[in-house]
Order: sequence, then structure tokens, then C-alpha cells
Amino acid sequence: MVEGPHSNSTFPRPTFFILTGIPELGAAQAWLTLVFGPMYLLALLGNGALLTLVQIDSTLQQPMFLLLATLAATDLGLATSIAPGLLAVLWLGPRPVPYGACLVQMFFVHALTAVESGVLLAMACDRAVAVGRPLHYPLLVTKARVGYAALALALKAVAIVVPFPLLVARFEHFRAKTIDHAYCAHMAVVELVVGNTRANNLYGLALSLAVSGVDILGITSSYGLIAHTVLQLPTREARAKAFGTCSSHICVILAFYVPGLFSYLTHRFGHHTVPKPVHILLSNIYLLLPPALNPLIYGVRTKQIRDRLLETFTFRKSQF
Repeated sequence: MVEGPHSNSTFPRPTFFILTGIPELGAAQAWLTLVFGPMYLLALLGNGALLTLVQIDSTLQQPMFLLLATLAATDLGLATSIAPGLLAVLWLGPRPVPYGACLVQMFFVHALTAVESGVLLAMACDRAVAVGRPLHYPLLVTKARVGYAALALALKAVAIVVPFPLLVARFEHFRAKTIDHAYCAHMAVVELVVGNTRANNLYGLALSLAVSGVDILGITSSYGLIAHTVLQLPTREARAKAFGTCSSHICVILAFYVPGLFSYLTHRFGHHTVPKPVHILLSNIYLLLPPALNPLIYGVRTKQIRDRLLETFTFRKSQF
């Protein structure tokens, strides 16, 4: 019998954990593969197509689209870091995951989430410059600066997320080997350790508030500047065109932060009011929904990408 997370028994550091998915749903959780499977497939195909378009089409190798390619690459990594294991647990039932692999997954999930939030901030700043200083945009926003920004975001994510697995690795004893979750989330693992987890809890809370809070503040400030500039334009058509250049990014921001906010609030404050299966579902939706939706949003709402996709499919169709 596998000990539950609230057992009085203790174990030395395990060689593996057992991921259970959403155990309260029992065999019914297999049906969730019909939800998360298509999400992952959309993320792979959509983001892969966007990366391919930006690579092969020189007209799309501009700062805005390079930022979009960075977002697509981040989405691919984020979805792939959890989806294969998630689908295996949902379809096949509880599965073991090596201790080291669990810490690696923990790192990548949280690091890529931090990178995605940072990319959304960079894209908001890009739109603010494009709308507020259109004549200076080519000088202020260059491909080289986009590259430096992407590198800085990656280094920042590594620096702030490395403490997560290190803070867990310092513990030698655990209450259980079973993680009632579909992936190795930091707090789901921390709940199993024997010892003082105050540092883990405080760092997790501080990181969530610092990273998301600073990025959301920056995004809000950027769109405040955009709104101020747009409202000063003389005609309704000019205002609509200016806002239209930002509409795709606004949709992507909402797709990322709204599920994330619900997931965070239910985890931090809804332990006694929101059932645990809802916590787990929200956390997985938060990580898989944006990678699935982002390429659809940009593919539909960005004229250059939409036109290039139509040209590609029309050309291939004419060959047959």
C-alpha cells in the first residue's frame, strides 16, 4: 500500500515519487485526455508553424515577430514539460517519476512560466514604443535588442527558479512518496517533506508576487501609455487602427494571466472551500491553455501571419 501525504510514517529521501493525477476522479480522469490531448496537439502544431514561418519568411524577421517566435518557443517548452507525463498519468494511472527528474521538471515548469511572463512584458513594451514613438521605433527596437532581451529573460528565470529545487533537495525525509498531482509542482512536493518548510513557502510566495506583480505592473503601465497616446489621435479610424495593433497581445495576456490568477488564488486561499481536483485542473489548464491558444490568436488576428499561412496553403494546394 502506498502511503498518503498525511500519513504519520516517514521515509528517507525516495529514489522516485508517484504521480497520481487527480485521484479523486478515479478511472474517470482518463476522459480528461480528450481535453488535454488536443490542447497539447494544438500547442505543438500551432507554435511549430509560427516558428517555421518566422524562420523561412524574411518579411517576418522583425522585432515584433521575433518576440512572437520567442513566445512560441517558450510555449512549446512549457507544454512539453508537463503534457506527456500528464497524459500518461490520466490515461494509464499513477506512474513513478525519478526523484531527480521530478526536480528537473519542477525547475523547467516554473522557469518557463517566468520566461513567458517576461516575454509578455517585453511585447507590451514593444507595442508601447510602436504606438507612442512610431518614427523612432526602428532605432529603439532592433533585432539585436530583442535577442539581448530574450537572453536576459532566460538568465533571470534560471537565477530566480534554481532555488526551488535546491530548497527541496535539502530535505532528507518525506511523509510519503505519493504526489497528489499530475506533475512535480513545487508546493505539491513541499507538502510531503518532513521539516521546516517556511523558507520554501515564503520564497514561493515572494517569487510569485515579485515576478507576476512586476510584469503585470509593467504591462499595465505600457498599456496606460498606449491608451494615452491613442486617445489623442484625431480620428476614430486612427484610434481603431492603433488599438488593433495591440488586440492580439491583449488576448494573449488575458489567456495567460486570468487562468493563472484563478489557479494562484484557489491554491493560496481556497484550501478549505475549493476541492483539490479543481486546484489540480486549474494548474494544468493554466500551463496548457495559453500555449494552445496563443498561435490561434496570432494566426487569426495578425494580418502578416494570416496572409503568409494562406499563401503557404494555397501554394501547396496548387501543386496537387
